[in-house]
Amino acid sequence: MDIQRTVVSEWIHIAFDETSSFVETYGFSGSHGTVNLEGILMKPENEPSRTLMVFMHPSSTLQLLPMPRKLAQMGFHVLCAGSRFAKNDAALIMEKVIIDLGAYIREAKQKWGYEKVVLMGWSGGGSLTTFYQSQAEHPSITETPAGDAIDIIGAGLIPADAVVFQAAHISRARMLSEMIDPSVKDENNPDDRILDLDIYDPRNPNRPPYSNAYLSQYRAAQLSRMRKIRQRVLETLDDLRRRNTLEMERGFVTHRTMAEPRFLDPALDPNGRRPGWCYMGNPETANNGPVGLGRFSTLRSWLSQWSIDDTNADGLACIAQISKPLLVIENEADDAVPQPHPIMMFNAAVAQDKTMHVIEGATHYYKGQPELLDQAASLIDDWVMSRKLVDI
Repeated sequence: MDIQRTVVSEWIHIAFDETSSFVETYGFSGSHGTVNLEGILMKPENEPSRTLMVFMHPSSTLQLLPMPRKLAQMGFHVLCAGSRFAKNDAALIMEKVIIDLGAYIREAKQKWGYEKVVLMGWSGGGSLTTFYQSQAEHPSITETPAGDAIDIIGAGLIPADAVVFQAAHISRARMLSEMIDPSVKDENNPDDRILDLDIYDPRNPNRPPYSNAYLSQYRAAQLSRMRKIRQRVLETLDDLRRRNTLEMERGFVTHRTMAEPRFLDPALDPNGRRPGWCYMGNPETANNGPVGLGRFSTLRSWLSQWSIDDTNADGLACIAQISKPLLVIENEADDAVPQPHPIMMFNAAVAQDKTMHVIEGATHYYKGQPELLDQAASLIDDWVMSRKLVDI
């Protein structure tokens, strides 16, 4: 499949009825009792297939990334599926995202003529795909972490036929717990900070390479801050419910959430990443920038996607419930996903057919690395073909 085909793109629209006690997204999804989803189907011109490769991220759209288009050029049919929370994760509920993903897979298998589906879990889509697949194989969820009813058991999620976990992390909650800035003392005042825990303050005597003792202190402080926010969220939700009024939700800001020591210390879980940099650019700037992890959130969303103690989308737990073939790809110079995450997921997987590859020198987005993009795409090609997952 090394011939470069002409790729055609088709806009996909899926709608289904769903009632909600309040509107979570502005615009077309949920405001009139209907959820509307949009995606892009990319496929080689005039080449049919009975296999669909599905990319989905909880809060982003992936059709502009190089990998989906590369796979389509190689002959695959590729769907880049957007959730109802596309490009705005402030109110995102992970349980609702897997319902959205299930709607695409149902359409693909029951209406579009695809017999096999391969879930392509790239970046934040990795833990999403393992969450989906685990619930499709073993449905168990009847409520969100906030206690709101959601019928995953009755949703009829159709399992995919295989899962690819590529340049992906364990979970959004795990990422935030490792990146949140523990120096913040007052959640309403990001300037009120603990000097010794502020890795961006030049006055902090703790400098890279960080000692094990300092890292232990830092990680404990991160977890403490996470749990203080969680406690405030739970108390606020409880207060709103006890009032018995029509006010049901609150939004809030979490300051300084991009302070991962790995960004500054290349000796921590070493790989080929660039020191003093991250996938959002300069980490000190991203730390309190508008797109930092968990920057804007509702109470319910925090528990579902960001709380390490509450999220159902923990990749390590989910991947231990998946039986279908699994391919894990680690980008060796990844500047977003921490180096241990892919191997941790691989080791936790129980599928009898599981494979892992490392792409040496590959960054998160393969920027300026067309040869490494080709290498990763060829790995996927060989893997799916050897398992007879593609019938063209």
